Amino acid sequence: MKWLLLAVVIAFTIFSAGIDSHLLRESPVSSLCADLIHPAGYSCTEHIIQTKDGYILALQRVASPAQNLSLQYGPPVLLQHGLFMAGDAWFLNSPKESLGFILADHGFDVWVGNVRGTRYSYGHITLSETDKEFWDWSWQDLAMYDLAEMVEYLYSIANSKIFLVGHSQGTIMSFAAFTQPHVAEMVEGAALLCPISYLDHVTAPLVERMVFMHLDQMVVALGLHQINFRSDMLVKLVDSLCEGHMDCSDFLTSITGKNCCFNASRIDYYLDYEPHPSSVKNLRHLFQMIRKGSFAQYDYGLLKNLMNYGFSKPPEFELGLIPASLPMWMAYGGNDGLADVTDVERTLAKLPSRPELLYLESYGHMDFVLSTSAKEDVYEHMIQFLRARRKFSSW
Repeated sequence: MKWLLLAVVIAFTIFSAGIDSHLLRESPVSSLCADLIHPAGYSCTEHIIQTKDGYILALQRVASPAQNLSLQYGPPVLLQHGLFMAGDAWFLNSPKESLGFILADHGFDVWVGNVRGTRYSYGHITLSETDKEFWDWSWQDLAMYDLAEMVEYLYSIANSKIFLVGHSQGTIMSFAAFTQPHVAEMVEGAALLCPISYLDHVTAPLVERMVFMHLDQMVVALGLHQINFRSDMLVKLVDSLCEGHMDCSDFLTSITGKNCCFNASRIDYYLDYEPHPSSVKNLRHLFQMIRKGSFAQYDYGLLKNLMNYGFSKPPEFELGLIPASLPMWMAYGGNDGLADVTDVERTLAKLPSRPELLYLESYGHMDFVLSTSAKEDVYEHMIQFLRARRKFSSW
């Protein structure tokens, strides 16, 4: 533990030095509808749901101008964002390049999810964001509570099964949720971008260094429960990890690996919206997966595992429990520093079904959301899969 205490002291020394960072900026966020959807000419309505553990979340329902005129919605599709992102991720490029707009233009009933802790969510019925208990969750809670509640809400609104589209953390949540029969039976099909259930082959340089330096333990030692890259403390801690070891001036590359196809001149604009906060516990859970090569529930340690699970080790999420009848489509890239090809292949081997696959050698982790050519490279294939699952008269 001596090295950990030394690292904390060094971090505080660096904080006092006042290192500047391109990450630290104020967010213009007010509401997703007002920020990105309405200015593009699309209709957008805000919906609020409450999870069984008391978190209040925002959903947005998006429709194209053509849908506004016809007053008709197509099949419902829920978009579930990745780590340190929110529903804005699907709308950061032009309407012709952003998946949220493209799906609406193709007649889908588009719903946008925002998990707890993001700037578009609405907090908790009793807890404040300043309470450490507010941040006592990881991606398994996002799967079992947030995503499950979103799916159930859409299912009740549409009175039919829904489609689910996830990216990165949104796919971890999806895999975990699909092992629960009551969730899987409400889903018509799933389209997963950068699918993740195993993470032990991560190659993104800053993530590797964060894991090696036990950043998750460092922030706990600093008394932090929230991971917010807009906070002065965390930004400078990350800068300290980079300095002298790697070039983190391109934050997206350092934390996701190389990306081939998005407009780099828009990075400052993207950083107006991303990254969103997450919890320290969530980061620790992901780091556990990287270190142990497992797709399991959160590891509390021997005694607390016995109390929570009745076992000394946390139970695995069994991908074999996902119904073979649930259609899945997956897109992944050869240049992805987070959803590594080896880990994706391990996921595929564990599934009882054979998903439809799209592999793009040059694509990185963020290209599947931000690439200027993703419509042709990715989204048209996804829409073909969705259409094949649900025939819709206006297509």
